[in-house]
Amino acid sequence: MVGPDFEKQPLIPVIAQDHASGVVLMMAWMNAEAYAETLATRRVVYYSRSRKKLWRKGEESGNVQQLHELYFDCDADTLLVKVTQIGGAACHEGYQSCFFRKLSADGTSFETVGERVFDPAVVYKKS
Repeated sequence: MVGPDFEKQPLIPVIAQDHASGVVLMMAWMNAEAYAETLATRRVVYYSRSRKKLWRKGEESGNVQQLHELYFDCDADTLLVKVTQIGGAACHEGYQSCFFRKLSADGTSFETVGERVFDPAVVYKKS
């Protein structure tokens, strides 16, 4: 089967995009195990480099990603997943997209765009 080349690179970048709107939600990593589980369940699974384990998107927040379409690039080393973002937020900071900071028109600062969908302190109950 043709697909991503995990032999060449055991962790490959994945861009998650909202299936309906086209908004880029986030970037994460997948290994072969995360890829296989994503295909089997149609629920997106990533690999957490910091925790060194599979990260089933939404396992803590409930904001899961349902897979609609999956693409890989010409070098077979990057994935694009088109998803339905359940819960409205892909970002652990509570925004729809992880890309919520935009360079100002004058190029001197960043501004926050978009509204928070949830409060991370409440959702993750970190103490």
